[in-house]
This record gives sequence, C-alpha cells and structure tokens, in this order.
Amino acid sequence: MPKITIIGAGAVGATAAQRIAEKELGDVVLTDIVEGLPQGKALDLMESGPLFGYDSKVTGTNDYKDIEGSDVVVITAGIARKPGMTREDLLKINTKIITDVSNNIKRYAPGSVVITVTNPLDIMTYVTLKTTGFEPGHVFGMSGVLDSGRFATFIAMELGCSVRDINAMVLGGHGDTMVPMPRFTTVTGVPITELMSQSTIDRLVERTVNGGAEIVNLLKTGSAFYAPSAAVTNMVEAVVKDTKRILPVCAYLNGEYGRKDIYLGVPVKIGRRGVEEIVELKLTKEEEKALGKSADAVKSGIASLNI
Repeated sequence: MPKITIIGAGAVGATAAQRIAEKELGDVVLTDIVEGLPQGKALDLMESGPLFGYDSKVTGTNDYKDIEGSDVVVITAGIARKPGMTREDLLKINTKIITDVSNNIKRYAPGSVVITVTNPLDIMTYVTLKTTGFEPGHVFGMSGVLDSGRFATFIAMELGCSVRDINAMVLGGHGDTMVPMPRFTTVTGVPITELMSQSTIDRLVERTVNGGAEIVNLLKTGSAFYAPSAAVTNMVEAVVKDTKRILPVCAYLNGEYGRKDIYLGVPVKIGRRGVEEIVELKLTKEEEKALGKSADAVKSGIASLNI
C-alpha cells in the first residue's frame, strides 16, 4: 500500500486521514508536535476500520523519522488567523512552521510528492518548494479543488441540480483574489453563462470568494475542515492511483500564463509524479487582468519573506 503522511493532526489533517483510510488509498501516518494527539486520533481511526470495513493502517507519531519512505506528504500544520492578527503576523508564524516541516520532509521523505494546505496557501507552497529543493512538480497546493467545490455547490443549489453534473473552474490565489471562471464552468457540458443571468453568476462568484469566511463567521470558533479534507483526499487519490485527473491546484509557474517563479491556481494534470502538465486556458483580457491581480498579490507576499 502507498504510504501517506499527514503533518498536522488538527481538524483538517485528522479528517483527511479518516477519508483517506476509508477509501483505502494507503496506510496513513498522522504526525503532530502535540504529544498524544496524533496517537489518540490514529487509534480511534484504526478502531473504526472493522466497523466501516477498511484495512488501511493509521499510525500516530510525534517523530518525523516515522514519515520515512512516504509516497505523499500532506502539510496541514500551522495556525489559523485569529482575531486581531494581521495577515503579516500569520505569514511570519506559518513561514517558520512550514520551513521546519519542509526541512524534515527533505530529510526523511525526499522521494515524496508534497501537497500543502496551510495558509496563506500560495506563499506557503512556495516556501515548501524553496526549503525542500524538490522538483516544482512534486510540490503543489490545495486551492482550486476546494474553491471549485464551493462554486459547484452554490451553482447546484441555485439550479436545483445534482452536484455530480457540475464541473467548476477557479483560478488564481487561494484567497480574496481568487478568480472563479464562469465561462469554463459547466453543467453536463453547458456553460453556466447559458443557464443563469450575469447578476446571478456575480452573486455566486462573490459567495465563492468569501466561502471560507462565511463558514468561519458561522462557526465563530473555527474554520472549514470537511470540504478542505475532501479536496485533499481527491488530490492524494489522483497521485497514488496515477489517474491523470485535470484539477485546478496551486502549481509552480515558469512562464505559463505569462508568470515566472510563482505559485498560482491553474488547471493541471495530476499523476504519480505530482503535477505532470500545466493546462493553459485561452483567457479573455478581463480574465487575464483578474488573474494578474491575483498573481501580483501572491508575488507581494513572497517578496516580503526575502527568500
């Protein structure tokens, strides 16, 4: 079985471990710095196996040595933004955490494909690449998979149709500057631009952009973890099963879309080697402008780190 490590045993990491184990995508190593936390959650998941009918082994550990030989490593470690905390504060704290995590991945799992989830996602994925020194295709982030899932949800709710018939596309950074793409979002092949008014599309786009904040405001003491863990599981499955799925993820650009040395959400082909191909869409001038604004925001964040 493939070996899948999840670094960070919080809500997103533990729920991803559950989904991955239930789908039997591989054996899971759940890692965290808090003693007892990953061990307790791993044991709980192991005891669920006979009841849900899965044989995946789930191990909890505080020792990075246990990630040795991992095929895929998912990084969910880091802190969430708290009231009164600036984006810059979050950036500094999580950069330190991700740098430490990435050094351990480089040491113990140099042959792995790495998927980052920690925010600010595009910048943290860049930090992971620079720290590990891995090939760019082996390091990518969860952005568009989650955002497109949210977009598809709102479209299905609006049209009263099955989410299974919707293929949504969201480009750009994972945050306020993300770029939902109505022209490339379809219901059984029909673009949503032909199924609803522009005002309705604008409303759904705005809700998608604010999708994470909407959940934070409702929960009051936490953030989303069911949909993020589902997005992670889809990406892990594409790698370990070598499915060559086309998914929008945070990928390294080296000239594609007119951008260099930056991580940004774009559609890619995912297989066993990670990002195997970047799919370049033909964008309108308006779409290019929106994607450029998103890229500039990411570039600014990267520049502030001086790495």
